Amino acid sequence: MANWNRRSILKGGAVALAGQTIGGVAVRAAGMSPSGNPHALWFDAPSSTWIEALPIGNGRIGAMVRGGVRQEIISLNEDTLWSGRRDDRGNPHARTLLPAIRDAVFAGDYHAADRIGHDMQGPYSESFLPLGDLLLDMAHGDDVVDYTRTLDLDSAIASVVYRHKGVRYTREIFASHPDQVIVVRLSVDRPRALSCTLGLSTPLRGGVAMNGRRLSLTGKAPLICQPNYRDVPDPIVYDDAAGRGMAFAGIVDVTTIDGKVVAQGDRLAIEGASEIVLRITMATGFRGHDQMPDVAIGAITARASAQIDAAAKKSFVALQAAHIDDHQRLYRRAGLTIGTARTNVATDRRRADNAKVPEGALAALLFNFGRYLLIASSRPGTQPANLQGIWNAAVRAPWSSNFTSNINVQMNYWHAETTNLADCHSPLLDFIARLAETGTRTATDYYGMPGWCVHHNTDIWAMANPVGEGEGGPSWANWPMAGPWLCQHLWHHYVFGGDIDYLRTRAYPLMRGAAEFCAGWLVRNPHTGRLTTAPSISPESVFLTADGQPAAISAGCTMDLALTRELFANCVAAAALLGIDADFARRLNTLAGKLEPYKVGKYGQLQEWSEDFVEKEPGHRHISHLYPLYPGSEFTPRQTPGLAKASRASMQRREANGGAATGWSRAWATCIWARLGDGAHAGYSVDQFLAKSTADNLFDTHPGNPSAVFQIDGNFGVAAGIAEMLMQSHDGAIALCPALPASWRDGEVTGLRARGGATVGLRWAQGRIRSATVTPSIAGEQIIRPPAGQTVAAIHDGTKRIAVRSDRGLATFQAEARRTYAMSFTTV
Repeated sequence: MANWNRRSILKGGAVALAGQTIGGVAVRAAGMSPSGNPHALWFDAPSSTWIEALPIGNGRIGAMVRGGVRQEIISLNEDTLWSGRRDDRGNPHARTLLPAIRDAVFAGDYHAADRIGHDMQGPYSESFLPLGDLLLDMAHGDDVVDYTRTLDLDSAIASVVYRHKGVRYTREIFASHPDQVIVVRLSVDRPRALSCTLGLSTPLRGGVAMNGRRLSLTGKAPLICQPNYRDVPDPIVYDDAAGRGMAFAGIVDVTTIDGKVVAQGDRLAIEGASEIVLRITMATGFRGHDQMPDVAIGAITARASAQIDAAAKKSFVALQAAHIDDHQRLYRRAGLTIGTARTNVATDRRRADNAKVPEGALAALLFNFGRYLLIASSRPGTQPANLQGIWNAAVRAPWSSNFTSNINVQMNYWHAETTNLADCHSPLLDFIARLAETGTRTATDYYGMPGWCVHHNTDIWAMANPVGEGEGGPSWANWPMAGPWLCQHLWHHYVFGGDIDYLRTRAYPLMRGAAEFCAGWLVRNPHTGRLTTAPSISPESVFLTADGQPAAISAGCTMDLALTRELFANCVAAAALLGIDADFARRLNTLAGKLEPYKVGKYGQLQEWSEDFVEKEPGHRHISHLYPLYPGSEFTPRQTPGLAKASRASMQRREANGGAATGWSRAWATCIWARLGDGAHAGYSVDQFLAKSTADNLFDTHPGNPSAVFQIDGNFGVAAGIAEMLMQSHDGAIALCPALPASWRDGEVTGLRARGGATVGLRWAQGRIRSATVTPSIAGEQIIRPPAGQTVAAIHDGTKRIAVRSDRGLATFQAEARRTYAMSFTTV
């Protein structure tokens, strides 16, 4: 009794780890009341649906915790469990059609161009799949009191606490990156009061076996899993042959204090325990995008067992300590507080109340949640975060839960650099190299072009072809410009980090290949004599032709021109920095100078297409033509006021016609308003995101039938938008609070990153900046732009006052690397 108390429970139910420090920070006890913790999502009832469960993850493996009382369901995912296999299927007929589709475009026969586009399509992507569920059946009823279900973002621990017949039950669940296991601890405050049964299930082909105190789930993924929007016979096809479908394994190891563990069929029953610790791991037969997944199930199970064996040598306290230390090393790099958080109110009620009276602290929680989700779904060496991050419960998930590369996978990483999570950016950067490999074949086979290209969908096999199989809408299936958009991430990683070796060996070669494709893709417009792109598509948006019918394919869509200009400019800048490729840089400069110009349409809007077509949907969710404002930086209110004004008109027109109605499009709108320096619209956009595009657990949702579906990009995009509201660095200066809403009167942000490698923190009160710090990682000139109505009064390095040059509202000073400079401000 005494030994058990010392190891597991302190008075009031706090775990023994509480009160200790890990990495110099205090550890909050799991199960402690969330009141007072601004970094917690908490609820006073279990989740009745998967979408409102609590997400945990370590980048590779993840889980959704529902928090049920009589039955807990923990849904499990592993980031390499996908349908399909390496497949070099293509469409060799496509390249022969390129001249015909261009002729149709320039002849103004856009319907013919769309018809030809269908013939240029290839196979659909594969699907990210669920591994299964851990089922935990408690030996008591649902009549409980004092229930709380909590996700502590700071410790990355989900917990469930309640009392049943006087006994306090506590569950703590986390996904450890250092030990590559999911850990579940169940404890009670009365010895030997804990009884339950454990089981595993999978929606895929598989079965469960037992080995002592271990449950093993093994199975195989389908060879074919058609997208959920296709109504076809036999959408899911299994094949027993090696390499035709991926094998997988999941193992649960059970340890207890007190009690006994007995087998009951394919389940384990635990009776009379004082504490139960489960260690869970998963593995698949994935060997790489260019390899067949033909690893035998025995080898996969052995790999999972080795991970369990290693984790079993460590106590729960040691596993939890390592997990918290690892997570906080990333999570605590940045943070945001706004006003006073209503931490005594459950998150679902705070969200409902926010629609009536906006709570700035809830926007701060949303920002911190976006950072948490990236840490949980994207770590060095893992797959990139997909359409649902790392969490998926459906075999035919919405849009296959793939990597949708006409906005969504890019948006997943918009906040990676600005919120100080550059490490978490690396899975996407690594993936781009794989896409360049397969995309080289696509550029050659489909178009006869140099370089590499990627279309609107991809998957773990790095497919790069246009999808659709002859039936997909060309507005999405045939779009070929994901390559230059992805290259923006390569360039930004350099611009924020300053690693010249990375630029030389990794980023620039990939950027150069994408630029070769874009250069080859350009064609002379016979009507204007200028260079343009054809076929050209504004992603997922269509226009009306003279006969009033919709069409997708034309020439020189604004987004194509913006992506091409940006990539060429970045390649020219990179070549100059590296002192190489002068001839290639001159060629790109020459081509850029011959591109069609941007145009302003009849509504004063930035045109989406080269002609001022009538939009089929004036409120369309995509705002791709605003790319040069955000995430690009070609347009700014200061440097290109006319084009910024036209961009504003476009955004207003979209919203006036019902646009920004999906979570990710509302997030993009937030970023647009922030770049325009419009704090009122940006703040309204965040509030609309919370009111209309989140589940109660703040997961981003996309309207669906019959109900909303989870789509993680909005969580990431809105975090990026909030960062842009507080700090921008894209136009030559570090702008502080450039789009601060009036309702965010008081707050503090730490750890934002600016281009050039500076870390920025600031505190404001009553809508005015009170103090700010800048810590450069590279020595050199720093230029600060305070918000309108304020100037920099003084800058200090410790006790030493730094010389500042003031000009047109900017404060410029020379900074040393890794020194922190504190700023004070005056009101003008």
